[in-house]
Amino acid sequence: MSSPPTDRSQLWRKALLSPDAVFQEAVENLNESTLKIVLVAKPDGTFVGTITDGDIRRGLLRGLNLQSPISSIVKHDAMVVPASMPRDAALTLMKTNSIGALPIVDEARRVTGLHHLEEMLSQPGRKNTVVIMAGGKGIRLRPFTEKCPKPLLPVNGKPMLEHILERAKAEGFTQFVISVHYLGHMIEEYFGDGSRWGVEIQYLHEARPLGTAGALEALKPRPDAPILVTNGDILTYIRYGELLDYHLRTGAAATMAVRLYEWKHPFGVVSTEGVDIVDFQEKPVTRSYVNAGIYVLEPRALDALRTDEPCDMPTLFKRLKDAASRIVVYPMHEEWVDFGHPEQFSEPLEIEE
Repeated sequence: MSSPPTDRSQLWRKALLSPDAVFQEAVENLNESTLKIVLVAKPDGTFVGTITDGDIRRGLLRGLNLQSPISSIVKHDAMVVPASMPRDAALTLMKTNSIGALPIVDEARRVTGLHHLEEMLSQPGRKNTVVIMAGGKGIRLRPFTEKCPKPLLPVNGKPMLEHILERAKAEGFTQFVISVHYLGHMIEEYFGDGSRWGVEIQYLHEARPLGTAGALEALKPRPDAPILVTNGDILTYIRYGELLDYHLRTGAAATMAVRLYEWKHPFGVVSTEGVDIVDFQEKPVTRSYVNAGIYVLEPRALDALRTDEPCDMPTLFKRLKDAASRIVVYPMHEEWVDFGHPEQFSEPLEIEE
């Protein structure tokens, strides 16, 4: 990932993208600029429109893919302001219209800058609790996990659990709960109370494995704000704060981050009716969303859990759906690695800091 310009006032230039680009380029642009907005402009700088993370996710849900042109999701009527507008006036405009980023253009509608709400406000830390599920035995990763719990296995020189904690802390999360079982004392000895990282860490001790959701019933006191939950062996570039904000906007009881998975059939597939061939597809590609192991739950969602009863997340989501509670997905486009196989530790993996 390339380094941002030294002059923060010029960081907006990293958000510029040609109208001829595709989804993949827009995703890379968002990740590299960290501004949460793409400024679509012609080669001469003339403003065309904007693309946000939400635009990309909605496009993916409509069936578009990373090679689709961005023309179908560009917001051509995006609000812009002249450079002459005072900063305070721009801030008021952004607050009033719930706008996170506001392009600045000159008289010829050429992009000359960007007002960014997060940089214009002093954002307080998030009070939401982050629960990290770290109690699994990591059986598939033996012999690596015979004397070390899976979340403590090193990636780029430090435990994968530490990567998760640091990425969440960078987005304002300071309250953590780590659910432990197998070799849990090693995790507690390493992380302690979290003061070394400037956060607070508490622990849930599972006397027996309770699944990816079961241990949450033991949260005492029960949080009064949405809970962010992640498996302890998932490394991703996902922005936890954006996931939480997305959840809040939907009004759902629970949100599941999902990842698009593609599988190419190794053979030609024949469709038949009786002995008649009705269709033939040469090595078709099947696309579906898979559970990414990261969630946001409203406190009321924990009512569906039972004391000391094992429960995985899919079961919890099904219970919520059966109770007529809204459950939604958060389509991911960020890089994502589930450390579940020994070959993933055979060579170093580069994780963005």
